[in-house]
Amino acid sequence: MNPDIFGEWLRRQGHRILRSPSSYWHSQGPRVYQAFPYHWVIQPPEEELSSLLRQNQAIGLRYSTPLNAPRGCISYHAVYEKNTYEFENLGKWARKNVRRGLKNCAIEQITFPRLAEEGWRLQIDTLQRQGRHYKLDRETWRQRCLAAADMPGFEAWGAMVKGIMAASVITFKMDECVYMLYQQCLSEFLPAHVNNALSYFVTQEMVQRVDIRSILYGLHSLDAPVKMDEFKFRMGYNAKIVRQRVIFNPRLEPVFNRTSHVVAKYLHNWFPGNHFLAKTEGMIRFYLEGNLPLSKQNWPECLNKIDIDRDD
Repeated sequence: MNPDIFGEWLRRQGHRILRSPSSYWHSQGPRVYQAFPYHWVIQPPEEELSSLLRQNQAIGLRYSTPLNAPRGCISYHAVYEKNTYEFENLGKWARKNVRRGLKNCAIEQITFPRLAEEGWRLQIDTLQRQGRHYKLDRETWRQRCLAAADMPGFEAWGAMVKGIMAASVITFKMDECVYMLYQQCLSEFLPAHVNNALSYFVTQEMVQRVDIRSILYGLHSLDAPVKMDEFKFRMGYNAKIVRQRVIFNPRLEPVFNRTSHVVAKYLHNWFPGNHFLAKTEGMIRFYLEGNLPLSKQNWPECLNKIDIDRDD
C-alpha cells in the first residue's frame, strides 16, 4: 500500500493533502500540516519547506527528522521491529494482563460499518477518560470509519465481551509498516484487560505476516504526557529516537517565543480539555526545544535511560 491510499482516507475526512518532493502532508489544524507517512524520517531542504509554507499560506509544519539533523525536538516513535512477538517479548506485568484479557474477551476482525456504529461509544468514553475534548460528533466518527471501508490496507479489530465491543483499533498497512490507529476502550472493561489482549493479538497477527517489517503504535504526541505511551512500552514496543521538528512561517516566527509559550501554557492549564490550546502549546514547545542543542533539551522520560551522546 502507498501514501496515496492513506492520503485519500484523510481527504475523505475533510483533510487537505499536500505533496512536496520529500513527503506528503495533511492538515492537522488551521493551516498547520503534519508530514506522512508517519514512519518516514525525512530531512527536507529549507527551500522546500519555505516553498511549502509560502505557496499554501501555512502557519506551520511538523515532521520527524533524524537524530543528527541540525534542528528538531528530541522525540520518539513507539515501534515494534522484531520478527517474533510472543509472551517472552513481554514483561511480567504485561504477560499477566494479556493472559487475563484473553480469558475475558474474544478478538476478531470486524467490519468498518460495525465500528462506525458501535465504536462511537468507545470513542467518546476514551476521550472523556483521557480528559480530551475534541470537536468530534457522531457523524464525523462514522465518516472516519466508513472512509476506510472500501480501501485496501485498512482493517478494524475488536475485543468482544459477551457480544459487546469492549475495545477496538484500526490498522493500516503502509508498505512494510503497519500503523495502529485509534485504539479505544470502554472504561468498564479496563479491569478485564481487554486493551492488553487486543494489542497483543493484533501485534502478533501483524508480525506473523511475511510482508510486514515493523509496527508503528504512534508518534510522541504534542500534548499527551509520556505516561500515555507507557502501555505501549509495557507491551513490548520500543521508543525509536528521532527529532520532531516544528517550523513556522518566517513571517510569524517572531510571535512564537518564550513569552507566547508561557501564555499558551497558562491558557492550556486554565482550559485543560481544550484541544486547540493543547496542540498550540505543544507546537510552540516543540519549536522552541527544537532550536536548542540536544544537550540542553528536556528529553522524554522514556529516553533518559538510553545511552546516547547528547552533545552536538
